Amino acid sequence: MHEDPAPSSRRDFLRVLAPAVCAVAGHAGTRPADIPVVDYHVHLNRSFTLENAVALAKQRGIQIGIAEHAGTRENRYANILSNDRELQGWIAKMEGQPVYKGIQAEWIDWADCFSKEVVAQLDYVLSDAMTMRGAGGERVMMWPAAFQPGDAQDFMSRYVKWNVQVIETEPLDIFDHPTWLPAPLDKDFDALWTEARMKPIIAALKRTGTAVEIDSAYKIPRMPFLHLAKSAGLKFSFGSNSGSGPARAIDFCMETAKQLDLKPRDMFMPAPRNRKPILRRKVSV
Repeated sequence: MHEDPAPSSRRDFLRVLAPAVCAVAGHAGTRPADIPVVDYHVHLNRSFTLENAVALAKQRGIQIGIAEHAGTRENRYANILSNDRELQGWIAKMEGQPVYKGIQAEWIDWADCFSKEVVAQLDYVLSDAMTMRGAGGERVMMWPAAFQPGDAQDFMSRYVKWNVQVIETEPLDIFDHPTWLPAPLDKDFDALWTEARMKPIIAALKRTGTAVEIDSAYKIPRMPFLHLAKSAGLKFSFGSNSGSGPARAIDFCMETAKQLDLKPRDMFMPAPRNRKPILRRKVSV
């Protein structure tokens, strides 16, 4: 595995956002009782191999899922799976390893790259709404520092609709980075994420049976969204959203789980192969 070549990649942005954390300090005191602790959002890279990931998971006493980027070559990652042959080769490398096999789907056309039967061999698919359609229909990455969202209220109106579209049209198991905002708006996070804006996203997750990621990198979602999600009966997953270094600790995930009083029934677990979203949901972009 190699690091992403472009500073506009998600992994590089996360590397700049915060240094990777490898220590297990805090896990014993914050670990919620009786629920499976799985970090489904671990990426490999040049300095963090599969062997490193397995050893770190054993050290922390947790399970992990390895998510490789998948989609068309337009997506700017050094390693991106773009066809059945590449995806099957990657699945074969993960076979026999004590990890869950997943992909982080890029843009809304990723499913066209693969056959449904091959995607169904994965344990899960996750994706987010951090790349949105521009005025001309083009893909706009919102995490680079140069991105300017414009009027906040107008942006939020479009952004909520985009979140719903991603959730409803992509066959996902997990929606990651939920409620993420581009940097210029983050200072107004609580004011912008009103209940009226959160509810359509919660409803879309409920309709599609998509799990909500509790994200240790950005420390989102916040409690108002999480309480709505729990009340709606949604499933939750943990994610370190590791960047270009080793996997971050998931203390935030576990502290949040304790605050929410999550039980085993609340936690995401991969569906059987014949019940994967790619097979049971209509794919539409």
